Amino acid sequence: MQPISLRSRTWDSAVAEGSFPDLATRELEVEDNSAVPMVSTGEGEGPLIVASNAVAEDSSQGPVRHEVIEPGRALAIAEFTALSVNPAERLIRLAYRMGIPGSMLSMPVGKKVGPRLLATATNPLAGDRASGIALRAGHFLVHGVKTPIAQVDFGGAARLVPPLERVVHAFEWLGDLDASAPREEAAPVAERITAAWLKANPKPPSKPGKGSAWTVGNTGARLLNWLVEAPLILSGVDRGLRSRTLHAIVDTARWLDRNVGRAEDRLAEAVGWSAIVAAGLLMPGGRPRRLYGEAGLLRALGEMVGDDGGVLSRSPSVQMEAIATLVKLRACYEATRRDPPAAIEDMLAVLVPPLLSLTHGEGSLGSWQGGWAIPAGAVATLIEASRVRTRPLRDVRQWGFQRMTADKSVLQIDAAPPPMPRHARFGCASTLALEFSSAGQRIVVNCGGAGAAGGIVPMRLEQGLRATAAHSTLTLDDANSTAILINGGIGHGVSEVEVERRDLEIEGQGPATRIEASHNGYAARYGLIHRRILILRADGTELRGEDLLVPSGRKGKRGKVAFAIRFHLGPEIEARLTDDRQGAGLALADGSYWQFRSGDGEIAIEESLWVDGNARPVPVQQIVIQGLVSRGGGTFSWLLKKMG
Repeated sequence: MQPISLRSRTWDSAVAEGSFPDLATRELEVEDNSAVPMVSTGEGEGPLIVASNAVAEDSSQGPVRHEVIEPGRALAIAEFTALSVNPAERLIRLAYRMGIPGSMLSMPVGKKVGPRLLATATNPLAGDRASGIALRAGHFLVHGVKTPIAQVDFGGAARLVPPLERVVHAFEWLGDLDASAPREEAAPVAERITAAWLKANPKPPSKPGKGSAWTVGNTGARLLNWLVEAPLILSGVDRGLRSRTLHAIVDTARWLDRNVGRAEDRLAEAVGWSAIVAAGLLMPGGRPRRLYGEAGLLRALGEMVGDDGGVLSRSPSVQMEAIATLVKLRACYEATRRDPPAAIEDMLAVLVPPLLSLTHGEGSLGSWQGGWAIPAGAVATLIEASRVRTRPLRDVRQWGFQRMTADKSVLQIDAAPPPMPRHARFGCASTLALEFSSAGQRIVVNCGGAGAAGGIVPMRLEQGLRATAAHSTLTLDDANSTAILINGGIGHGVSEVEVERRDLEIEGQGPATRIEASHNGYAARYGLIHRRILILRADGTELRGEDLLVPSGRKGKRGKVAFAIRFHLGPEIEARLTDDRQGAGLALADGSYWQFRSGDGEIAIEESLWVDGNARPVPVQQIVIQGLVSRGGGTFSWLLKKMG
């Protein structure tokens, strides 16, 4: 059996005036059956995974554990225990699925019951008070943009920007209104908007796709919000409106029964099933619908996430939406004094840790896959409502993100291909990008915010914010590592990612964590593999990196290609070039001072933008290492170090 050689490259001793120690590692001999077998994901066009857990002995550093991580497209379907139902319930569920009305299966023959709700659920998630105040003043406030309620086309003939469509047609504004005033003051506003919406949408269409009001995702969220915020829309003196609203709830539940399988993606399907279950819990004769919905929800949840709990869209904002949906559904169970199926609690326990892995030291989220820097308060409120007490995952293997913590510093890395096209909501070409923060101050960021485009962030920037250049990583010829398509889609590009993580002992400096990852996004066009090595010291004061371009074939191509390695800087950081143009000083808002050094080529400081926690674009700076590199490959090392 032939051994396979694993090599690491020597750091340029000239970088940062000799601050890089010699980290060359000797050639490691690893048995080929435990080192780098190539495993197919079974996804057809999905990537190959390098898998290894071999332990090798390096005489210079002692035992080294090689931990090779699976990439995001290898998401395995989560498995949950089947619902415990007796034969009678199984028969009822089958009959309901075949189209037999629930009233015939759960009520005495000939007995008719008008539409009503059996219990009042309490929304466990507080809305945004400022948005609620704007509603009372006559405006929808979405991501900083006010839209007069009177000018909104509730029928959907005139398309709204996506964030506003979601708020209007999913009735997410109900929670905001509820948080802004006592019920007696908020209810009249809710009734006026609901009446206008019902007038524009008197009956459901035959199938989804007839405008944004009738996508499965928006319809499911709307029904769920109607049920958990029912007092706002059903407690007024207008009995006619109350009757129309109750009949709309009944009609919407029936529409979802027929069309939930036509959802636009897995999350939308799970939201639709959750609404069906909620309707079965809170409406008369709902037992057959509840049994039918629970079975569908369980299946949808299993297909929505991987074993480590990451949603297939790989977006932290979508992860939050999934958690919020299940939290609201659990409130419906509690309103009827029922225990939710164990699978729902299991799913919440699985969803929370990956979300926490993308938080920085102060608790806000990193900007990944269309998300933005969602504030710590919003994240904490959601986690508290989930009732899950856990810690962040260090590496979310199938979801594809790596997290390294060192004292007060946090490093996040996208170590996987973008989501598969059928799962992408705001798919970004961000493979091997990083975010870095220290003591709650973001130092290196990604632009983020594609999912908020249509608010203060203009829609014309949506595709640009999803591009590789909007992330802190390397680009070739100003091209994306994976093609960016319209409507959140992703094309060809990165299909294979290799990741290795291990702990080191740096002579004279103490322990550190090292991650080496590579992707093939530029192999087809330029014949080059991008490999990134990152080493974070245990005290969090030093992050070293090396970006390598390695020929993908045995013989490199001729000529040169332009490259750029971008480091988008966090807000309130003042960057200034050093005299030799091989470094930059970074003055942070907290008074600390960091130095960036490049060992290969001059650097430049350029303008950039970052989408903050309120979904507002904030002007920031970026450090760019750029130039021409041979098609035969190249190596570019850099250092980010805290001074003083």
